[in-house]
Amino acid sequence: MTSKYKKVLATFIKIAVVAFAFWFIYRKLTSHNDLMEFVKLLASIPIQQIWLVLGTVFLLMLFNWGLEAVKWKELIARVEQISLWRAVESVFCGLTWAVFTPNRLGEYGGRVFFLSPKRRIIGVVAMTVGNIGQLVLTNVFGAITVCIFVYRFIPLEPILQAATCGIALVFALFFIVFYFNIKWLNGLLLSIKFTRKYQKFYAVLARYKKKELLKILLFCLARYAIFTTQYIIMFLWLIPDLKMMDILLLVPILFFVQSTLPSLDLLDIGIRSVTALFFFKYITDQNTAVVACIASIWLINIIIPAILGSYFVFKLNFFGNTQRN
Repeated sequence: MTSKYKKVLATFIKIAVVAFAFWFIYRKLTSHNDLMEFVKLLASIPIQQIWLVLGTVFLLMLFNWGLEAVKWKELIARVEQISLWRAVESVFCGLTWAVFTPNRLGEYGGRVFFLSPKRRIIGVVAMTVGNIGQLVLTNVFGAITVCIFVYRFIPLEPILQAATCGIALVFALFFIVFYFNIKWLNGLLLSIKFTRKYQKFYAVLARYKKKELLKILLFCLARYAIFTTQYIIMFLWLIPDLKMMDILLLVPILFFVQSTLPSLDLLDIGIRSVTALFFFKYITDQNTAVVACIASIWLINIIIPAILGSYFVFKLNFFGNTQRN
């Protein structure tokens, strides 16, 4: 394929990606009743208060994805050195790709196309390590809070309560041990004849030391804290009668349940709302406010970053090094 046709094809792909993303976003926003409920709730709130609260949640979103960019830069350091701004570009570009692909798979492509071609597959493996770190925290905190939730709201025989806690403990420990020994996965893949020939792509798994994995996990923890803070702010704002400890109990459960369900980012709002209503019915009957809270955070954390990332899609070069100017 000549350079001219490569350029035309690359431009077509970029336009297609952005067009798909904006079409999906437009369709979802125009048919989203939950967002309409959120707008109605805002009608009775002073405009200064709206700007203060939503502005704070928006700034937390930027800080969250900024931390993800730093984490991505650290993860990819063993594969290719990139600047912090390049990491920011790749993260937001990935969010645009993720918005219309199942289980955010497009996010991998959006990020690794900012790497040189020979390192892109290895970049996918490195990104997976970071996602596993985030999943570890989601599962650990989720398992702990599920135990507390069952104890508080679901009457069980003492032996069943103990069994639930025991299973949750083993579940949490498994993910912690697995994460800090991610090199075991490298050994497992080497033991399989079919995957052995692809060793050069996943060998990076054996290079991560426990100290580096801990550093990545701390970035994941900071992001987890930001996500949780956003929910706390919105719930306490829209439903002032809620108790802080109840929110801290239920939000990790929401993260935990959502992480186990396959979805599109744009369809994920329905799953988030149903999940939130199921658990929050134990502490409040203000269903409209609960759904409005979930919808607003979805808009700020998913839709707005996807729109911002569309600019960076046009900076990709699919057939060579990413433009550095």
